[in-house]
Amino acid sequence: MVNQLFGANPLSREAAHALMQHILQGEMSPEDIRRFLIAYNERDITEDELSGFLRAVRDAATTIPLPPEIAEKAIDIVGTGGDRSGSVNVSTMAAFVVAGAGVPVCKHGNRSASSKCGTADVLEALGARIELSPERVGRSVSRVGVGFAFAPAFHPAFRHVGPIRREMGVPTIFNLLGPMANPAPVSYMLVGVADSGRVDIMARTLATRTKRAWVVHGHGGLDELSLAGPNQVSDSNAGTIIVDGQSIGLARADNSHLRGDDPAHNAAIVRKVLESTLHGPIRDVVVLNAAAALVVAGAARDLANGALLATAAIDSGTARATLDAFVAETTLNS
Repeated sequence: MVNQLFGANPLSREAAHALMQHILQGEMSPEDIRRFLIAYNERDITEDELSGFLRAVRDAATTIPLPPEIAEKAIDIVGTGGDRSGSVNVSTMAAFVVAGAGVPVCKHGNRSASSKCGTADVLEALGARIELSPERVGRSVSRVGVGFAFAPAFHPAFRHVGPIRREMGVPTIFNLLGPMANPAPVSYMLVGVADSGRVDIMARTLATRTKRAWVVHGHGGLDELSLAGPNQVSDSNAGTIIVDGQSIGLARADNSHLRGDDPAHNAAIVRKVLESTLHGPIRDVVVLNAAAALVVAGAARDLANGALLATAAIDSGTARATLDAFVAETTLNS
């Protein structure tokens, strides 16, 4: 099947599923895995191929249990990374704002690969434990409104490709698959992608696996909604749309205003935003992304309403209270 990748015909959904199973079960040689990764960096992927790969990744994941009444409302806010912006942890802050507004979040993420601080890094700097059992993560979502699924703990089969990905040093197909494969049965997703060419196919693929998903490519190449200009969005339920923070009263701001640093620095930013002591572009971009998530999850009727709800969650203290409750929940002894 690896040889077929270099022919004219793409893989069927079933063949793609079988191929990914071989990879994740450790049945493919490192050289063939490298050829596979290079092939999908040099050619377009079809919807059947992406669907087949994703099903295999999800089948191999360790599942996080969520009660049905939580799962039917829960959302993930996640990005592919790889935008090289070195920005603050926007999706992480948005997750606490969204949970503060009443929508449960199971955030899927990892340590940084291309910046100084990923989701896992900043959560640790905030005092949280990130490596928890599936049951503990699910309990966190149910009890406090936010749980964190640390990707290496829930996708152990990725160990078969990890060394080769690190050796290659460039984004691969797994940078798309990982964010699409939340190990919890969330019903909604807001997924940011740095590669604008992947937006539509990811949204179409997620359409059969979620109630609704937005896949977004931020202005200037961010893997989240940006304040720098109009953002490309593919809505799994409504097709391509344009989202512009300026349309809801948020000021234009260059992406350079979002630059972060190490985990300690970014954690301080998180606290300041969530306790409503930091205003300006960073707070505004968090409000924009949280507003989008609230729209996707059906908690806001439109982006403007979502921004009002997000702002209220910050200014009322519920977003910061959710962060504090999350840290306490993850550090309990039992």
